[in-house]
Amino acid sequence: MSQKIEHTDTLLQLCLEGKQSAQLEIYNRYYKAMYNTALRIVKDSAEAEDIMQESFLNAFTKLHTFKGEVTFGSWLKRIVINNSIYHYRKLQKKNETPLDDIMYKVEDNDGVASDHVFTELKAQKVLETMKQLKDNYRVSLTLHLIEGYDYEEIGAIMNMSYANCRTTISRAKESLRKKMINTYS
Repeated sequence: MSQKIEHTDTLLQLCLEGKQSAQLEIYNRYYKAMYNTALRIVKDSAEAEDIMQESFLNAFTKLHTFKGEVTFGSWLKRIVINNSIYHYRKLQKKNETPLDDIMYKVEDNDGVASDHVFTELKAQKVLETMKQLKDNYRVSLTLHLIEGYDYEEIGAIMNMSYANCRTTISRAKESLRKKMINTYS
C-alpha cells in the first residue's frame, strides 16, 4: 500500500472519530476534482458548489458505510455524480433554467502544466462542443469518456438498460462527431 493511501486511511479513521482537522484535510484533497465532476454534469458553478458541499456532508455522515472495496475518491465521486444527476433532473422538472443557456468553463485544476498545447486545445474544443449536445447525450458521454464509467454503471446511474445505454452513447458520439465536423471544418 502506498504511503498516501495509508495516510488517507488514517485520516478516514480520524474522521470516523469526529476529528474536524481530518475532515478538512480530506476535503482539501478532493474538493477540486469533485467540484469539476459536478460542474460537468449540472453546468452551473453555483449549483456544482452546492452539490460538492452536500456530497461531502453525505460522505462524512455515511463514512461508516464505506467498506474500502474501492478507493475513497471513487466512492466520493459516485456520491457527487449521483447528487449531480439528482439535482440536474430536479432542475429539468422545474424548468427553471434551460441548461444549454448556462455558460461555463471546465477547468483542469490538477496543477500540471502540459507541453501538449495543441492536444489541450483539441480537448477544449471537444468539451465546448459537448455542451451543444442534447442533455442525455452530454451526461452519458461525460460519465463514459471523462469520468470513466462503463455502460453498466452509466445505465444504473441514468436508469436505463445496458442496451439503451450503449445506443445512447453511440448516438452521442456520432452527434458529437458531426457537430465537430460542422463547427471546426
